[in-house]
Formats: sequence, structure tokens, C-alpha cells
Amino acid sequence: MYKKIMVPVDLRHIERLEKAITTATDLAKNYGIPICFVAVTAETPTEVAHSPKEFAEKLAAFGAKQSDAHGLEIDTASYPSHDPTVGLDKTLISAAEENGADLIVMASHVPGLAEHIFASHAGAVASHAEVSVFVIR
Repeated sequence: MYKKIMVPVDLRHIERLEKAITTATDLAKNYGIPICFVAVTAETPTEVAHSPKEFAEKLAAFGAKQSDAHGLEIDTASYPSHDPTVGLDKTLISAAEENGADLIVMASHVPGLAEHIFASHAGAVASHAEVSVFVIR
């Protein structure tokens, strides 16, 4: 049914990804398909990494750990951005196309007042992506 799952990852909030990762790994096992963890980082130092290269290494280490834990093939792809907050949605949609993902499993949060005024990232990706998007709360 699906060929590849993409899971957007925020290394600052790994503790909030458990449900999305579990859902993605269960689907990957069911369909016998690979997963790609994708993350967007600033081109400048952040609290996670001093450079995009270091960020990519940390993402790869996280992906390898999850791959071992779930017994699945999990690749990673890191995308540096001048302003990750502004460009996140478009970058994630492009990353799905670039990585050949036909399903995005994406963590979200419970909507609050801000989401009534501004779209959430998961909502924006689900609205504009040409592939299926499974939003996990």
C-alpha cells in the first residue's frame, strides 16, 4: 500500500515523539517498508547543535538508536534553513517528495487559541502535501 514513511523529528522535543514513532514503526512493520526521519535545523548554532553538520550527526544517531530498538530500516535526512519556523512546512513537504515518502506520520499537539488564528505545522503539511498525512496527538 505505502512505499516509504517520513516522520518529522524535533530533536528538542524527543519525549513528545513516542506516539508518532510507535505508529510509524507499527505501520512500517505491517507494510514491510522503510522509514525516514526528517528534521529541519537553523543554519546558526542552536541548543541542540552548534552547526547543521553536528545536527545531522545527532539526527543520524537518534535514527540508528530507533532502528535498533524497532528492528527496522530507518534513514535520516537533515535540512538546514535560514529560518526553520517560517520555512518548516514547505521544507517538510519538499522532503517527502525528495525522499520518496508517500505517507507522513507527524506528531502534533492539542490545539489551543493560537491554532484558531495561525495554522499548526501539522495542519499546514496535511493541507498542502500531495501524500497522505497521519497527524498524531
